Formats: sequence, C-alpha cells, structure tokens
Amino acid sequence: MEIISSVTEVNRENYIAFFDLDQTITKAISGRALVVAGYKKGLFTGWDFVNAIFLSFLFRFKLKNQYRIVVDMVRWVKGMPENIMNDLCSQVCHEILLPSVYRDAITEIEFHKSNNARIVILSSALKGICIEMAKSLKIDDIICSELEVRDGLLTGRPIGRLCFEEEKALRLLAYCEKHKYLSADSWYYGDSISDLPALNKVGYPVCVNPDTKLRRAAIKKDWKILTWVN
Repeated sequence: MEIISSVTEVNRENYIAFFDLDQTITKAISGRALVVAGYKKGLFTGWDFVNAIFLSFLFRFKLKNQYRIVVDMVRWVKGMPENIMNDLCSQVCHEILLPSVYRDAITEIEFHKSNNARIVILSSALKGICIEMAKSLKIDDIICSELEVRDGLLTGRPIGRLCFEEEKALRLLAYCEKHKYLSADSWYYGDSISDLPALNKVGYPVCVNPDTKLRRAAIKKDWKILTWVN
C-alpha cells in the first residue's frame, strides 16, 4: 500500500536516516539544473547542452550504462574555476532545488530529528550542491560525489568513484562503521533502481516515488513505498 509518511514507526534512538537528494528530497534533478544554468551563463556550449539532453534521455530510460553517463557529464567541467562551479551550485540550489523540495520530505526529516536520528544526504550529486542543501535544510552530514581540483581548476575527473549504485552502498556501510551506528537500524530513502544496493543494506528501506524497476523490487521485497507530490 502506498502512503505518504513513516511517522509513528520509530521507537529507538541513535540511528541514521540517509536520504537521496534528486527526486527524493527534491522533485528537480541537480545535474540537469546545473547544465541548464551553466548554459545560460555561457559556461557550457550549445553542443554540451544538446548532448546533455540526449544523455538524460539515455539515463532516464536506462539505455546506456548510467555510471558511464554520469562520468561523461563530469568531463564537461574540465578547466572551469572551482569558485565558478561553487557559485553555480549555490544558484541552482536556491533558485531551483530548494523551491522543489517535497513538503513530505521536510516532514519526514523532522520526524527523524525528533527521534534523535542523524540525518545524512547520500547522493550522487556534487559536493557543492549537497553542502548548500544540507546547510539550508539543517541536515547533519553529506556523502556525495566530489570533483578533482588542481590549481583552482576542475580537471573533469571525480575524486575516487562517483557516489552511485554500489558505491553508495559501500559508503553507507563505511559511514555507519566509522560513526558506530548499525546499518540494520538505519533508514535509506531513494527513488531509483540505482539506489537498490544502498536500500538492500539498511534495516528500513523506503522508496519515494520509485521508478518502474524499483517499484517492482519494492513490492517483491515488501518495502515501504511513499508517494510525495508538491
């Protein structure tokens, strides 16, 4: 049965509630918003913009390896000053992402805070985006993708692996171990089949407006499905 909230279902303290960002906390997608905003500012070429639309189509319908799509998109920022990217991330957060935050996401976050949970964004989104969103939503910590910087310029390469699919699950487990939490007591909120590895690692998996493949998996595993609208 699809519902809106998980409230009244926690009676423990000292646990973590992990939240994906794009299309889980927010209706908008940060990567897409960055490309559009960057194009309007002249930071990306017309070809980059058209290519982004095409890759977004492939990503949405799982027509190409999704990790490779994300890596390809990261290459476009090669040579961009880090401070310009940070300013772009701040603009996108305040003009696009924050206005698209689901009201029910705020309710869910506040519910977990009231139960003394640590709230953590676990997302493939860029660090600049996640820092600004965590600050604005008063979220405790972030786990996300980071870009390599040399001499103040982005190299077009990530630091390590992007926080996507299996990498999300690995980072979730490492974070729990580092901070002395049990993954079995943790929650994870995600919307995509790419979140499945992380959802499998927690005791309380929650699927928010899941895509077709994740919905199918959630029904099979009897996971909670939440329907959020703005």
